[in-house]
Amino acid sequence: MTAIIVIPARMASSRFPSKPLAPIRGRTMIERVWRIAKAVPQASQVVIATDDLHLKTFAESFGAQVLMTSPTCPTGTDRVAEAARLLNLPDAIFFSLQGDAVLTPPWVINDVLEIMLANPTIQMATPITLLTGPALTHFISTKKAGSSTGTTVTFDKNYNALYFSKALIPYSRTNNPTVYRHIGLYAYRYPTLQQLSSLPEGPFEKAEQLEQLRALENGIPIRVVPVDYRGRTHGSVDRPEDVAIVESIIDHEGELLTRGVKS
Repeated sequence: MTAIIVIPARMASSRFPSKPLAPIRGRTMIERVWRIAKAVPQASQVVIATDDLHLKTFAESFGAQVLMTSPTCPTGTDRVAEAARLLNLPDAIFFSLQGDAVLTPPWVINDVLEIMLANPTIQMATPITLLTGPALTHFISTKKAGSSTGTTVTFDKNYNALYFSKALIPYSRTNNPTVYRHIGLYAYRYPTLQQLSSLPEGPFEKAEQLEQLRALENGIPIRVVPVDYRGRTHGSVDRPEDVAIVESIIDHEGELLTRGVKS
């Protein structure tokens, strides 16, 4: 069974135009994410999916495989679904790695792919992490202050998601809540990816602005995979000011990758 990482990337972000080419400590964002994907042992192929010819040319200059997709794709998931159709590999697993996820450890992606490869009944999987200590305290305080940043998840005893929310779930009557934060990365089997891309937005998805709720609203189970960041900081780049934050994290924790990429 083949596992393919697809990196959806577009240049026309309203909040951060030309974001994939933004330099981060001497290397563009898109190359950093591509290098992370190439360091995932279980991934047999890495593809950048874009609608921009300049980005295609640039990515090919550092060795990336690039697929041109439609400029009308409404979401990254739709772009990944189109790339999957272009590759024409209906038995493959497709992992969507957002083009701004520059702090994603390769082992987090690998843990999700290993679960999918080992269990062919899983249609869709996503990583989660248990919040503890100062990270939990900070997360709870930001939620109490009304922040919509960060998504929580609850799941059953078989690690199938019950619900995702921008609110703090589950509600706890004790001072020791068990809170799992969702990491917005997904692995799909080809039929599930195509099905999701064709379904309309549901009421809970619309309310929470969380597209993974479309799967749950339509009876598609999502396997959650607890992962360990091993002391690394989770984060991505949404706005220009996030670049300085990411660079500060890299300066403090060091680079994620210390070796070259596999060919």
